[in-house]
Amino acid sequence: MEAVVSLAIGVLTGAGVWLLLRPRTFQVLIGLSLLSYAVNLFIFSVGSLAIGQEPIVRPGVPADLAHYTDPLPQALVLTAIVIGFATTALFLVVLLALRGLSGGDHVDGREERP
Repeated sequence: MEAVVSLAIGVLTGAGVWLLLRPRTFQVLIGLSLLSYAVNLFIFSVGSLAIGQEPIVRPGVPADLAHYTDPLPQALVLTAIVIGFATTALFLVVLLALRGLSGGDHVDGREERP
């Protein structure tokens, strides 16, 4: 399970960085979204990856990460998803306004003309 999650984090990070280096603003927006998903998945996995474990401490069971899943990273990821959605929507509106004003969606404002 840890290998799959680590691989997913690596793929999302790699794809996000690659898209951040592209010349179009929409690709940069998608790259930022993929990076935020990778960070959210990393924070979520910090709270221990337990399948079938309850996130509540039961009486008689030691309160450590071997017996339950830490709910704090889950709450942080939920908050980060909401904030990421809001900033992505704001960035999309700014991107559309920039395209309307400049006539293109190139990052530096200049299109390559062959």
